[in-house]
Amino acid sequence: MARWLERLHGDPLPWLLDEASPAVRHLALRQLLDRDPADPDVLAAQSAAMEAPPIATILAAQSPEGWWSKPGSGYLPKYRSSVWQVIFLDQLGADGRDRRVKAGCEYLVEHTQSSNGGFGIASGPGERVPPPSSVLHCINGNLLRALLGFGWLDDDRVQRSLAWQAAAITGEGDIRFYKSSLPGPGFRCGANDGQPCAWGAAKAVLALARVPADRRSAPVRHALDAGVQFLFSRDPATADYPLGYGNVKPNRSWFKLGFPSGYVTDVLQVLEALCEAGAAGDPRMRAAVDWLLDQQDGQGRWSNDYAYEGKMVCDIDRPGEPSRWVTLRACRVLKAVAAAA
Repeated sequence: MARWLERLHGDPLPWLLDEASPAVRHLALRQLLDRDPADPDVLAAQSAAMEAPPIATILAAQSPEGWWSKPGSGYLPKYRSSVWQVIFLDQLGADGRDRRVKAGCEYLVEHTQSSNGGFGIASGPGERVPPPSSVLHCINGNLLRALLGFGWLDDDRVQRSLAWQAAAITGEGDIRFYKSSLPGPGFRCGANDGQPCAWGAAKAVLALARVPADRRSAPVRHALDAGVQFLFSRDPATADYPLGYGNVKPNRSWFKLGFPSGYVTDVLQVLEALCEAGAAGDPRMRAAVDWLLDQQDGQGRWSNDYAYEGKMVCDIDRPGEPSRWVTLRACRVLKAVAAAA
């Protein structure tokens, strides 16, 4: 038995590898069993996933031009527009070589990137380019991570987004901060009353960590280190990160494990970010890992308590029921922690 399975109440692997859910099977083969991307079973699972819901349903809703819901910068309506479909397709393990996935990425890069290099939000009708003041850690981090996952690291526009992300964290480089959005470095955000935003920090760290270690520039390394330090500035198990607008308790969404992941962050995603950044062996992970283990059911499965039911192009899970997707997320973290011990 693999070491990471020892603290589970049951073995979820047969469930995760079931051909009834090819998208989960594809990622479980790669991420839990360490199968090579060119392995015949991996290729077969990904091919089947591209032809089955939810991936096939999302791609069927795409326009011939590459956008979803309506043309433009693609943030609204949540969670049916272009921004969210590209983010979700990445999380579902869609094939970045597919022409429809490529078209969606290309459309977003052309319509969602602000003049400062970051990805932002444009309001109003038409295809207006998002202004620099609309670029936030959460949207840029989410989209940057997705584009990197789909193989766009060498695209000049993605490199600009990466440079913006690093500079916005450290304050190093040519970047302007805006009171309405990013009032300063260190993850401070206008959406959090000018306080550092841990939701945005988790997305940014997940994006930066996806850059291969041998391709990380000095600014990216500095920003990634700053992100890890910030996420460890509080105990991830309590998630009592800085709060704005008079709030005194962490948002309850922190403790509702879910899938897919939009701009909201849960405790598990902080663990995911820290693991991908190379901190899986840090003892400051321990309390949050113990909390995560306490959430499993008697069969070693986790429920989806933040499922975006009725809000997406198609539902993925039933709220409150055991979820292959959330279980896969949890198992990835537990595997990384066990390997680092």
